[in-house]
Amino acid sequence: MNQKKDGQGGTDRVVITLACGTNNPNRSVRALHLAQVAHKMGKRVSVFLMDEAVYIARKGIMDHLRAPTGDIADDIVAYLQEFEVPIYACAPCAQSRQISAKDLLEGVTMAPATLLFELADGATVISL
Repeated sequence: MNQKKDGQGGTDRVVITLACGTNNPNRSVRALHLAQVAHKMGKRVSVFLMDEAVYIARKGIMDHLRAPTGDIADDIVAYLQEFEVPIYACAPCAQSRQISAKDLLEGVTMAPATLLFELADGATVISL
């Protein structure tokens, strides 16, 4: 796979993976914040939610998710949506938690685990 390099010799692609949700709001919001920061730095960012993190992809959940820093998940997700940063929810993780595609926020797509490996190939991966 031919990767575009940033000005410092690294890849310009970043994948943020998140496995916790409302059970750890600080970590959840921080992952979304890192996606926003990377995007503002000009990186091509993707977010992949798995395990408990798929819960935060449900409509209405982000409204109440805050970090001690004052960051609010809903505000960050609005930014990611505005700039069409792809957010994926692990399909088997969501389905096992009774979450369907119609339950997801705008801009969140159900995806198989194989997509995570495709996204990660040659990218910087940050896992929270």
